[in-house]
Amino acid sequence: MEGVILMGVQASGKSAFYASQFAQTHLLISLDMLNTRRKERLIFQAALEAPQSLVVDNTNPTVACRSRYIESLKAHHFEVKGYYFQSEIGACLARNAGRTGSNKIPEKGLLATHKKLQLPSFEEGFDELFYVKQVSGKFDIKVWSDEI
Repeated sequence: MEGVILMGVQASGKSAFYASQFAQTHLLISLDMLNTRRKERLIFQAALEAPQSLVVDNTNPTVACRSRYIESLKAHHFEVKGYYFQSEIGACLARNAGRTGSNKIPEKGLLATHKKLQLPSFEEGFDELFYVKQVSGKFDIKVWSDEI
């Protein structure tokens, strides 16, 4: 089974990436959808026990945020893959400005997440890491390199 962790600021393309790459094969774990950490933990635990491949679609900006998922995934013998989304703040702010209702994040929240971003590393427990950049509405995926 595979556990995928998406990382990046709001409006960097994570949810669209999930829809285009994983929606047919992986269960979505998302605070945007589930609204509470309690519900998220219940669904996440059920996927681990099933076992069911999953994608964690949250901002996951720090090592500490990611560790709670990675430790559990590893304990259940999942392969752990990480996708780090390039977060050019201007582009993310522009995409966010086009959102409406609860999908639109206050600018200060997006900037706060950007400030907290920590690059992922294999030392966290990832089996594979990728770098994702949106280019003209499409996703450019590159294998992780410490030079990125």
